[in-house]
Amino acid sequence: MNGPEIRVEFAPELRLFVPRARPTGTTGATADGVSTLGHLVESLGVPLTEVGTLLVDGREVPRGHVPAGGESVRVGAVTHPQRVPGAPLRFLLDVHLGTLARRLRLLGVDTAYRSPDPGDPALAALSAAERRVMLSRDRGLLRRRELWAGAYVYSTRPEEQLREVLARFRPELRPWTRCTACNGTLAPATKDEVADQLKGGTERSYDVFARCRDCGRAYWKGAHHEQLEAIVERALAQSVRDGA
Repeated sequence: MNGPEIRVEFAPELRLFVPRARPTGTTGATADGVSTLGHLVESLGVPLTEVGTLLVDGREVPRGHVPAGGESVRVGAVTHPQRVPGAPLRFLLDVHLGTLARRLRLLGVDTAYRSPDPGDPALAALSAAERRVMLSRDRGLLRRRELWAGAYVYSTRPEEQLREVLARFRPELRPWTRCTACNGTLAPATKDEVADQLKGGTERSYDVFARCRDCGRAYWKGAHHEQLEAIVERALAQSVRDGA
């Protein structure tokens, strides 16, 4: 290393971002007397969306603190629940989180999703324009300065991803109120109003329907309803446990 060194310790949740800090969670870094602590932490691999309290020699400092040689830094993780001030809680998911997007919509959570992928600049701009929390596993996307807010999704499994998001943000759940296809809101509909979307067996077997106000898609308690009901019940139970 060139220049004075500082010691940086990462919370256990953040160590996956910094391979060189494993297994102790600590690594050395160079203090150049110019770069901020936020910049240094990000350069080591941790998205700032995941950073909580920063301690330097035991005292809390802002991300704009310029570290000096010999200091010891501890990088904490974001605390749960994470509150997002200034706007209703809404999400934007990248193209790799389609299943998570559908499940959040199933729970009535306002969730935007774009496929095909419009690209990082467009997603960051949309996050800012609509004040949506960007959920992604793309660290590069989460480092874009235009983002209004963001969060890294740690798991690759949709079930665990949903638990993560619910635990971290504790959104209000209103199951069965949003279209899982487009995020529009649902309204009750008569069989006649959705007849053009029904096949013979469905038309004979079901009498209760809803329709998306935006895209017109029809919904009813079909063959997969039990699976969807199980997802909803688990989410509601988690919400009670978490105190949302």
